Amino acid sequence: MNYIGSKLKLSDFIEQSICETVGEMGEATFCDIFAGTGIVGRRFKRRTKKVIANDIEYYSYVLNRNYIGNTGNMEQASLLEELNRTEETEGFIYRHYALGGHGERQYFSDENARKIDAIRQRIESWREEGRIDEDQYFFSLASLIESADKVANTASVYGAYLKQLKRSAQKPLVLEAAEFEKTGEGHEVYQEDANELIGKISGDILYLDPPYNQRQYGANYHLLNTIARYDAFIPKGKTGLREYIRSDYCKKAVVLERFEALIKHADFSYIFLSYNNEGLMQSSEVEKIMQKYGRYHLATTQYQRFKADKTENRNHKADTTTEYLHILVK
Repeated sequence: MNYIGSKLKLSDFIEQSICETVGEMGEATFCDIFAGTGIVGRRFKRRTKKVIANDIEYYSYVLNRNYIGNTGNMEQASLLEELNRTEETEGFIYRHYALGGHGERQYFSDENARKIDAIRQRIESWREEGRIDEDQYFFSLASLIESADKVANTASVYGAYLKQLKRSAQKPLVLEAAEFEKTGEGHEVYQEDANELIGKISGDILYLDPPYNQRQYGANYHLLNTIARYDAFIPKGKTGLREYIRSDYCKKAVVLERFEALIKHADFSYIFLSYNNEGLMQSSEVEKIMQKYGRYHLATTQYQRFKADKTENRNHKADTTTEYLHILVK
């Protein structure tokens, strides 16, 4: 998925820095408390004994419930094959997010919107009938979210749709497997406020990747939540927004207070914070807070910054940005 703040391109740098700091971690518990699509947690699922993944967004919970929470064997090919054969139907996505249903919003082609509706309804009916278990349910739902994202008619985020169907959005949706790594059991996945969850968990390595700026993930990826929840509501405005949670880490007035509270209450030996030079918190402010709680040092790297499109009008117009990995041995 094209995802704001994705650590896919930075995962080697992050993994190497954590390994150099911690050393052997075969028996360690690793927590990715702002997990997003789960890229970092997936890397450490094979390196550690236990991964705890958390994110306040439900689409993120679905992805991590599959990639982190699923551990064993399941029949995937026949499941996806049958779902792909599902006949199209005019459901919620078609009515509100395709031209044929609503006459205005064009997040998906008419065909793909009807396909999403049909597959989503079938997944839910299979769960209600007991035909699939929870692991199969979240595997199927994660596969649908990622496959739908590949044919979405957007410039990477769902804050707006494009006026004309782009080439990738014209392709028919094909449900592809959201493959997870098979490991031992014991991993945990949550959908909670990070500052609330931190008082309920403990471990060895805490990785933090909070929002950097004022962009709210609940707004940018609202349609993924709608596909994941498939609930009834009245979409708002031109873009069809649903109600969403506004993160304190996107608010300049409170972000430092919330960040320090998270560090203070974290029952973890090592804390790593991914942040960059375009964030609401200054590097010096992060250092000042973390130094109160143990030994601090900093690792940095340059990488190409995320742009939703080539014409975006933002304060930061550089092609590259500096990624900071703030490190605390608590």
